[in-house]
Amino acid sequence: MRRTVLIDAPSNLGLRPPAPGTVPGCYKLPGALREQGLLRRLGALEGGVVVPPRYDLGEWQEGDGDFNAGAIAAYTRKLAARVGDHVRSGDFPVVLGGDCSILLGTVLGLRRLGRYGVAYLDGHGDFRHPGNVAVSGPVGAAAGEGVAQITGRGQPDLTDIDGLRPYVRDQDVCVLGIRDEDEDQVELTGLGIRHTTVGDIRRHGPDTVAREALTHFQKSPLDGFWIHLDADVLDPSVMPAVDSPDPGGLLIDELHALLAPLAASPRCAGIDVTIYDPDRDPEGDGAALLTDLLAGVFAQP
Repeated sequence: MRRTVLIDAPSNLGLRPPAPGTVPGCYKLPGALREQGLLRRLGALEGGVVVPPRYDLGEWQEGDGDFNAGAIAAYTRKLAARVGDHVRSGDFPVVLGGDCSILLGTVLGLRRLGRYGVAYLDGHGDFRHPGNVAVSGPVGAAAGEGVAQITGRGQPDLTDIDGLRPYVRDQDVCVLGIRDEDEDQVELTGLGIRHTTVGDIRRHGPDTVAREALTHFQKSPLDGFWIHLDADVLDPSVMPAVDSPDPGGLLIDELHALLAPLAASPRCAGIDVTIYDPDRDPEGDGAALLTDLLAGVFAQP
């Protein structure tokens, strides 16, 4: 049996300031979930903290590339080493972000070990890149560019570290839980990047959609796959404490049913959890919900 290891990756470097002079609060996610007893409830080993560089509130303007890019690149290397060491040792990392830019560190670590897929559970396609700014808007916040960046689209200091672009091939990504009206769907379809909307998940059933993703991963010569879980895949009626609480998301039972088959696969290498912002949740309801979800799906028997 693999050892579950809980690792904190409290980086908010991939988000722009929510208001002038302030920093995004998602770096508090690990502490909020640990306060709910997540380490004990998972039966996990302590994996420690991968400390990020300082969030820089300095001047940024359109055309400068990604906000905090240099710090993100440095953190990506640091997190990749930690995650890669654990996966190489046969452990199952549960990585608590942070914003979605921490995924760069996990997939770089996996890319150094072999060929891995990603089950990308997110309310958005996150496919903004320099080639589609007319549709998606200018680049700037790496947290909104996750699928684009891990598949090699974007500035090289983030997408081609150690000459390993792409960290994940287009055909090895399954985007699950995007809103039905997501603007990235046309481009994702044209590139052959699999994606399933909330409406499709409800029509076919979350268990069926998860098993279809597993079947797709099995068709490629993968060494395994990683789960990226962005809290905004949930509907704001149950998870309002995110930076983009768009309506039309999954309910908690639907997300549990989608996650469970993925988590049960022996080819699942680990998971990261991102974007929940305790500053937007003074009662801690979102932290309790996410902790219950993770414990229900990933706890050691």
